[in-house]
Amino acid sequence: MIYDTHLHSETNSDIPKDDRDIDPPQKFQTFYVDKPVIGLTGGIGGGKTAVSDWFAAKGIDVVDADVVAHQIMQKGSPTLQRLVEALGDWVVDGSGEMDRRAVREHVFANNKALLTLESITHPAIRQEIKNQLSKVTSDYVILSAPLLLESYEAGLVSLCDRVLVVDASEETQLQRASSRDTQTVDKIKAIMANQLSRQARVEQADDVVCNNGDLEALYAQLQPLHENYLAFKKLPQY
Repeated sequence: MIYDTHLHSETNSDIPKDDRDIDPPQKFQTFYVDKPVIGLTGGIGGGKTAVSDWFAAKGIDVVDADVVAHQIMQKGSPTLQRLVEALGDWVVDGSGEMDRRAVREHVFANNKALLTLESITHPAIRQEIKNQLSKVTSDYVILSAPLLLESYEAGLVSLCDRVLVVDASEETQLQRASSRDTQTVDKIKAIMANQLSRQARVEQADDVVCNNGDLEALYAQLQPLHENYLAFKKLPQY
């Protein structure tokens, strides 16, 4: 994403994670997608990408919030310009491209800057996601978002007919994330601590797949879900 997608602002940081209230979703009153929208989420290193890739290989359209976030922050975009005006010229490098590493490191240590970033980028992300959802052609669509269930992205979960959570143990998450990312183990742990707990995420899910094993075990859980989603009948909106 434009910064580390696994970060979000938290006004109640002194409250233990499992005891935090989860904000109710903000409803989009005038937006409707005639295809079932399956929200896909999970913690860092949980295997969300492997799941979305599997659905894509089955011919299912995938709208990825991370990809959208990059799209809206391309060189010369209005959203990037607004961010430069709010935070400063250092947001972009010499070529005019967003300096994603600099922004990520800055907002990780500065909650005010993170709130500014969110206030500028999230409306643009949500609008582009709605644009892409309105153009899907497959029988259903996967909406993949790392923070689908967190408070500031609640506007996205209201677009979903079902929520699929990819669950993995914290040990598995840390092992996967540290092996693929350039971030330190301590930073990955900080990201995990700033996300919903596994319990809170699973409690809000309609469907859960366990991804502590290999891909074969994961795919075996996805096939029946795919068949169920194909049979899902969405009521028309009048």
